[in-house]
Amino acid sequence: MKVLIIGGGGYIGTNLCNYLIQKKIQVTSLDTFWFGDYLNKRVKKIKADIRVFDFDKLPHYDAVINLAYLSNDPSCAIDARGTWEIGPLALYRILEFCKKIKTKKFIFASSGSVYGVKNKNLIIKEDVKLEPLTDYNKSKMICEKVVESYNKFFDCIIVRPATVCGYSPRLRLDVVLNLFCYQAYFKKKITILGGAQTRPLVNIHDMIRCYEFFLRKKLKGCFNLGFENKSVREIANSVKKIIPCKLTSKSTDDIRSYNINSNKILKIGFKPLYNSTDAIIEIKKEFDNGFKPNDKNFNLKWLLKRKIIYDN
Repeated sequence: MKVLIIGGGGYIGTNLCNYLIQKKIQVTSLDTFWFGDYLNKRVKKIKADIRVFDFDKLPHYDAVINLAYLSNDPSCAIDARGTWEIGPLALYRILEFCKKIKTKKFIFASSGSVYGVKNKNLIIKEDVKLEPLTDYNKSKMICEKVVESYNKFFDCIIVRPATVCGYSPRLRLDVVLNLFCYQAYFKKKITILGGAQTRPLVNIHDMIRCYEFFLRKKLKGCFNLGFENKSVREIANSVKKIIPCKLTSKSTDDIRSYNINSNKILKIGFKPLYNSTDAIIEIKKEFDNGFKPNDKNFNLKWLLKRKIIYDN
């Protein structure tokens, strides 16, 4: 099987490419590699920006996975143009390429945040009305609609992941659990903003296993992926149990709060093997072994310092 992974040099993409190579799948990663290259040498690499790249240069692939995006709400809020250029506009060109090469499968990484703020007692399945709050999740919703329009040409799968947590060589420390691990280990103090907001979580190892699952199954449609729903304060307390530290709280205007139900993917045979506690333990182990975070691990900080998101 030949697979093109767009955004394959990122936090999730790095682990995914390296994992699939071990599974004897031929992998090509197309990425800007802004944050470095941590890919196995057997992964074919194309350094490019999807906003200007000529996809017609590429050969046939059995499947295409699109992970590329400005990766969080603050980045998209600062760079609205980049949000839509890297999101729906580039996606259209990618899908047209997929139609031309007659690929069999296209997988798009959306986000569980497209649901917006929901009552925590509500069982949020895939058919719940989408009420995105920010440019990041509004543009993701538009991308989903674009992807769905190509279902007649190839099997389209939309994954709505929870907040991903756990270690990657291209580690991100701007996602809640990973950030709390960093604060607890290096600052000896976790700062909780709000605390009552609910965040669904999925371990990065199950995230990449999910993509392999869809590569090997003949399926189409939209699927939630998250197996724990915890408040921000509960996540902080979980980290504190493994990495001793103090907890402090501040008020916040961040009202994003949602949980997700993943029974749909469970019913078709996917079984999660990891949880958020595993993620904390793994990150702590890497810190113990000498992993030293820098600005690249805080995506927005690194982009702002180099004015990359203003130079689009």
